[in-house]
Parts: sequence; structure tokens; C-alpha cells
Amino acid sequence: METHFENMAQAQGVIARERVLEDLKTLARDSEALLKATAGDVSEKAKGARARLAAALERAKVTCTELQAQTIASAKAAAKKADVVIRDHPYQSIGIAFGIGLLLGVLVARK
Repeated sequence: METHFENMAQAQGVIARERVLEDLKTLARDSEALLKATAGDVSEKAKGARARLAAALERAKVTCTELQAQTIASAKAAAKKADVVIRDHPYQSIGIAFGIGLLLGVLVARK
């Protein structure tokens, strides 16, 4: 028996996108630090490498901005979808919220 969750692939894509976004941010910080550290090197090779690194850094920043916009857009779409489900099934939503609140209250009170 095969179970297919249509949102599972979407959720994994969001997680992968967030990881790539964090990696791009880290790369950008490290690249900027490297550019500052090698600013005193005046050889032609270093100048060329710094120019290529600066260009790659700008492309990475643009990609990072685009990924953030996509993440925000997908979060808004998920919130709208949740809103529709809650409006379509109000009593079930209230029951689920009550059950989760009761469970959390019992767990907190156990201490």
C-alpha cells in the first residue's frame, strides 16, 4: 500500500530552499570577509579573483533575495489555504484547537 502526501514534496522543497538560502547567506558573509581581507593584495591574479568573487557575490545576493521572495509567497499561499480549510470546517477546527490546547495544558501541568 502506497501512501502519497501531496504536500510532503512541497514541504521538502521548502526545507531545501531554506537550507540553500542559509548557505547563500553564509557564503555571502564569508565572501565579503575574504574580499576585505585581501584588499591589500595588488597582484593581477588577486585583482582578477576579487573581481570574479565580487560578481559571484552579487549574483548570490540576487538569488538569495529571489529565494526569500519565493519563500514568503509560498508561506502566504499556505496561510490562505489554511484559512480556506478552517472556514470550510469551522467546528472541526475549533475541536482540533481545543484538543491541542488541552494536551499542551496537561503536559505543562505535569511538571
